[in-house]
Amino acid sequence: MQSSKLVMGRYVEASSWVHRLDPRAKLVAMLLFLAAVISAHSLVELSTITVIALLILASSGIPLSRYGRASKPLWPLMFFMFLFYVLFEQGGSPLFEIGSFHVSSEGVLLGLSAVWRMLLLVCFTSILTFTTTPIELNLGLEAVLKPLKFIGVSPQQWTMMITIALRFIPTIFEEADRILKAQASRGADINDLKLAAKGKMLLTLLVPIIVGAFRRAEDLVQAMESRGYVLDRARTSLRVLKWQRIDSLFLIGFGMLLIFTFVM
Repeated sequence: MQSSKLVMGRYVEASSWVHRLDPRAKLVAMLLFLAAVISAHSLVELSTITVIALLILASSGIPLSRYGRASKPLWPLMFFMFLFYVLFEQGGSPLFEIGSFHVSSEGVLLGLSAVWRMLLLVCFTSILTFTTTPIELNLGLEAVLKPLKFIGVSPQQWTMMITIALRFIPTIFEEADRILKAQASRGADINDLKLAAKGKMLLTLLVPIIVGAFRRAEDLVQAMESRGYVLDRARTSLRVLKWQRIDSLFLIGFGMLLIFTFVM
């Protein structure tokens, strides 16, 4: 695991039209895209969503391979989902048998569909963190969550938690990478171990990673307090978000995509 491959949650500087979109438009568009993927059931719907997603990803000025690497941490989960459908979905015509189970065509199709959906969600939603700076993402989240005030929920609190979580993802991966390299320099290279030994070694990483995460969290709290940050205190912002026509068109496009999946 190389630190250069840890791309999840990182901003990628470019000058594409996607980078210039208002973060509020991108956040709402992600929700509409999520609803469209969940409500899509046919091959035509999933194919249409995939083509639209690929066109937007390709026009973002970021290599498609980078979006693929963002989904790499979830590959084991995707494999488990596919295996679950293959082994426990018994509908459709049987293809072959594995012990007391028989693998059906419907189980394979449902498993492939589940993996397809998750790939779409992970790869496309990565565009949010890849094309939006942390400051813009923070402002956009706070603006989108403002209606929560009417039910007694603090939008600043939720915005801060989500933003910090997104920022800590690559940091935790980098810390795990450093620990693995330190162990490899002492003769405990994870690549030379058997599968069971690899699992035990990865479990031993949990303690230093958790300790490091708490240490970073404490440093962050002290830095915020030293700068006079008070939660829910009214404050101004140096950067002001501006809604443009392209933001409206972007949202309308995803709204039409969601309607298309419902109609189909």
